[in-house]
Amino acid sequence: MQLDSFEVIGGQPLKGELHPQGAKNEALQVISAVLLTDDTVTISNVPDILDVNKLIDLLRGLGVTVEAPEPGTFRFCAGTIDIDYLRSEAFMKDAGRLRGSVMLIGPLLARYGRATLPKPGGDKIGRRRLDTHFLGFQKLGAEFKYDDEKDIYYVEQPKDGLQGSYLHMDEISVTGTANVVMAAVLAKGKTTIYNAACEPYVQQLCRMLNSMGARIEGLGSNLLHIEGVERLGAAKHRCLPDMIEIGSFIGLAAMTQSDITIKNAGVEHLGIIPDVFERLGIRIERKGDDLHIPAQEHYEIHTFIDGSILTVYDAPWPGFTPDLMSIVLVTATQARGSVLVHQKMFESRLFFVDKLIDMGAQIILCDPHRATVIGLDRRYPLRGIEMTSPDIRAGQALLIAALSAKGKSVIHNVHQIDRGYQFIDQRLNAIGAHITRV
Repeated sequence: MQLDSFEVIGGQPLKGELHPQGAKNEALQVISAVLLTDDTVTISNVPDILDVNKLIDLLRGLGVTVEAPEPGTFRFCAGTIDIDYLRSEAFMKDAGRLRGSVMLIGPLLARYGRATLPKPGGDKIGRRRLDTHFLGFQKLGAEFKYDDEKDIYYVEQPKDGLQGSYLHMDEISVTGTANVVMAAVLAKGKTTIYNAACEPYVQQLCRMLNSMGARIEGLGSNLLHIEGVERLGAAKHRCLPDMIEIGSFIGLAAMTQSDITIKNAGVEHLGIIPDVFERLGIRIERKGDDLHIPAQEHYEIHTFIDGSILTVYDAPWPGFTPDLMSIVLVTATQARGSVLVHQKMFESRLFFVDKLIDMGAQIILCDPHRATVIGLDRRYPLRGIEMTSPDIRAGQALLIAALSAKGKSVIHNVHQIDRGYQFIDQRLNAIGAHITRV
């Protein structure tokens, strides 16, 4: 029987060190890329979370040899692939539960000439169309079909193989960019991708591919130039610390008046994440590659220069990541002052605020994209309630709220949190939290 709920006793300050896991979104991309070579690829700092483990299981089903010489490190060898597995009932069932499975299409198309994928699952945070992926493959010459009765995508190379092309992405899609890059590295000729996503995850994927023999230029920009090569070779790669988890820990420290040091945070890759939390009034001390958040009795939300209410909104990198908007919102509930949280990129990500309102937070949900948070400055602490986690990021926000609340909270559906956060209950209990998995 799966233990899928947390009982949380809140109101306890935490103290100690937290070591961020490897980046979930990067791991899903670089693990998919091992299909591009028959040589061994070693990837370290891989997070032990449901979504990543499901993807590794899909690779095993395809015939990839997977070894784990030590925790968090995997050796992959895609020497022999059972391409017919893509049409099996087992693949359809497992891939349909994981949105990250979409990133198998690019490498399978490039190396094996065809790919099949059921409509992938994932968080219910609004429409997350895949058009960008398939439009990119079509620009490289691939033929695309969608079976709307079975919800299955089919992609095949033309007879003369994928051909380099100029692509102007219709949206700045991280997974779309990653997928097209993985297809283009083995295409004939030169591919130019404009309006490419430039998140650290994509940069890391490109660095790994270049170490395998790919020729990608423009890393860190929205204009990538790729010169196709005939084959890729072996590589060793290490995933960055997960910047989403680091942002979650900053919010946790502020909400619970805790003294927390985040070790080896990869500070140079965090972009404006620390700055946004500092605008909420949170003190963050940078000590080399560590972040120290001292215990604060109060933190005050800044205003704009003219005195108007602060607005925090998400945007493609180097803007503020949408995956931390839930954390910003919950953190603001106990600050002094008000903030408008504007979630532009997904239309259903703010719908968890009803649980925070039930806990005593003062939040006005203006529409599916905007919420105004009126900080209570701890005058009225949140109260523990029973609730359900709707997605990974909202689930983590609710856990932070529960840890700061008075009394006991129960959070159901916590496999959603497990999809993105490695042993989060054990790691937080180690620094003073009271979380019981039931």
